[in-house]
Amino acid sequence: MRTAPILEMRDIGKRFGQFHALKSVNLTVYLGEIHALMGENGAGKSTLMKILAGAYAASSGEIIIDGLPRTIKGPKDALAAGITLIYQELNLAPNLTVAENIFLGSELQRGGLVQRGRMVREAQQVIDRLGTRFRATDRVMSLTIAEQQQVEIARALHRNSRILVMDEPTAALSSRETVRLFELIKRLRQEGMAIIYITHRMAEVYELSDRVSVLRDGQYVGGLTRDTLSAGELVRMMVGRPLRDLFNKNTQVAIGDTRLQLDGLTDGRKIKPASLTVRSGEIVSLSGLVGAGRSELAQLIFGVRKPTGGTVRVDGKSVTIHSPHDAIALGIGFLAENRKEQGLFMDMAVQENIVMATLTRDSFYGLLNRLKARTIASEAIRTLNIRVPHALVRAGGLSGGNQQKLLVSRWLAIKPRILILDEPTRGVDVGAKSEIYRMMGQLAQQGVAILMISSELPEVVGMSDRVYVMCEGQLVGELGREDISQEKIMMLATGTVPQQASA
Repeated sequence: MRTAPILEMRDIGKRFGQFHALKSVNLTVYLGEIHALMGENGAGKSTLMKILAGAYAASSGEIIIDGLPRTIKGPKDALAAGITLIYQELNLAPNLTVAENIFLGSELQRGGLVQRGRMVREAQQVIDRLGTRFRATDRVMSLTIAEQQQVEIARALHRNSRILVMDEPTAALSSRETVRLFELIKRLRQEGMAIIYITHRMAEVYELSDRVSVLRDGQYVGGLTRDTLSAGELVRMMVGRPLRDLFNKNTQVAIGDTRLQLDGLTDGRKIKPASLTVRSGEIVSLSGLVGAGRSELAQLIFGVRKPTGGTVRVDGKSVTIHSPHDAIALGIGFLAENRKEQGLFMDMAVQENIVMATLTRDSFYGLLNRLKARTIASEAIRTLNIRVPHALVRAGGLSGGNQQKLLVSRWLAIKPRILILDEPTRGVDVGAKSEIYRMMGQLAQQGVAILMISSELPEVVGMSDRVYVMCEGQLVGELGREDISQEKIMMLATGTVPQQASA
């Protein structure tokens, strides 16, 4: 029989001026459980957790911990109540050691002198409990992102926190690092900690969660337990429509002539000679495991990497692409996998980011046509439903989903004939995914040839007319629409059924 909850958030409301970010939200959490908190970007998840952590003050409602009302006016009150929030952007001092970060703000002292030796010993005991590979004397700047997360968790354990909130903790982790993090989270659950886990990823919910609570438009819309969990019901709760409506692929789109053709394209190292075609109005997926060479092949097409052999044809004509500038001139757009490092200019305005790929086209003697830039930006914001108050907002201040739509809009501005999308929905919520799928469907109807790289198999199955599969730098198979399935893709991707791809 379940014991009394450690945490109850009752009728929590939060207003920013006239905007209601939260409306009478309830959340109940028990010790020894992983409680997933889900919802679209802007649903109120982070706002609710910031109220719990003392970063925001609630406009209404109450917080009950261990059956007693607690007033949380700031982070110190939250820490005293046993609550730690690990933000997506880690809150560590990189120049300090692991031990100094763990004790930051609560250093051990005797006679006015900091007891560094004792701090190192106690910090080492905590990180040994986590099974980490680093030492208490290592500087945080020398650690990986995954190890820095472990420092944050170690700090929570040292503070005897019983409620640990993790906001999108796998966003910057590799697959191997994610597996290790999951093992650690499960161990903390076994030790009796209550873990609130914010994520957009269905696979993580299935892997970890005991219960799920869903927010939509600042309101609590319901919850599911592990035994009632289903992707269809989660999507319906998050976006207000069923899973079958998520993919907007129109199977009636007329497929035209070959628009992009590769014949033996290779870089002589990572990518073995690759041949594929994408036709007008067609969505073709490039699938495979992480590290198979999908992104590198896309970079060869777009001129980011230099080929050592093979040819590229656009609309039947052999072309030479020395740089992205050449590719853009041919009507090829490329949405890069890492939007923050390879795509967006985070400190620049939304409008400036949107027109970045059309500067040459829309400039006259080096001067940008600002009226045209405003028109393009306004149209993109409207078409893709980018949620911003105006086009001059800084791109770095947008949510992940809106940043991704912003980057997509940049390539729509060039009116592409060929569009390469590398992980187009990574790190975005279900609502933003649906809008990106809708956009892809509309472009296909307009005759654009789309080459999509995706690690999400439901996305590949739901959106593709054909699928090419890569394994260790080589195209190993091609699946037509009637043959596309997650099982067949994985068999090819893992080398279980090797076969030569046809052009």
